Amino acid sequence: MKRLKIRADFLRAACGIRRSTAGLTLELCPTPSPDAASLRVGFTASRKVGNAVARNRAKRRLRAAAAALLPLHGKGGHDYVLVARVATITRPFDNLLADLAGALKAAHARLDQADAGEKK
Repeated sequence: MKRLKIRADFLRAACGIRRSTAGLTLELCPTPSPDAASLRVGFTASRKVGNAVARNRAKRRLRAAAAALLPLHGKGGHDYVLVARVATITRPFDNLLADLAGALKAAHARLDQADAGEKK
């Protein structure tokens, strides 16, 4: 997995498919680069989540969840952005993993639906 670090990539993902759960928000869009085999992931936490310590903790938890699930369930050629929410910090890690898995499933279903609409 490659990391998203450029603001324009985060803004492009924000315009794509978005799925929110209790513990996080997932944003998904196609990668503009020609390398369709790899997936890229980015993490963000706004000041609404808390102070710097809380935001860093939330992003660490999101990185751990992404490392556990995205290699198994992610689709190559797409950018994923995980946005921390206030509950990201206190939510049990198993529930956070379930939130990410559910968001991935819903986002991929929406992506497949959009792809089927383009082929018609």
